[in-house]
Amino acid sequence: MAVFTNIQEKYMKEALKQAKNAYALGEVPIGCVIVHEGKIIGRGYNRRNTDKNTLSHAEITAIRKASKVIGDWRLEECTLYVTLEPCQMCAGAIVQARIPEVVMGCMNPKAGCAGSILNILEMPQFNHQVTVNRGILEAECSEMLKTFFVELRERNKLEKLEKLKADSCQ
Repeated sequence: MAVFTNIQEKYMKEALKQAKNAYALGEVPIGCVIVHEGKIIGRGYNRRNTDKNTLSHAEITAIRKASKVIGDWRLEECTLYVTLEPCQMCAGAIVQARIPEVVMGCMNPKAGCAGSILNILEMPQFNHQVTVNRGILEAECSEMLKTFFVELRERNKLEKLEKLKADSCQ
């Protein structure tokens, strides 16, 4: 069993706060923070539907903000904390940004590219590999996602029923 530090848990809680922002918008609750020298320099949460933009993932937003603070595209002395395993786009951006460490909450068996489907972050073929820590506050991260999807399915079911009722009344 892995041992997590209080620092990892502290910043994962900050990433969970970002995920709650996404949840409040009806977005898949994924949050991310980037830390440099003990300070959060980038925050992001999923906003794909809100922004109508494929690139509006938590990690991409946090990387963009952190790069602006650092004044460079290289985030070589930073740690990225994310509540859900990154997808292929985000994993690629993490490698491109030269982020040395990623701390993840829970895995994503359907789209994860940091160990589930692929492991872009640790591929020796790339000129940069990332140290990955998995399972930090996993239960909290996973529970938020499960609750969101249960509620989403229920909402979709109710909408279908309302539509059927409306259609049958015409």
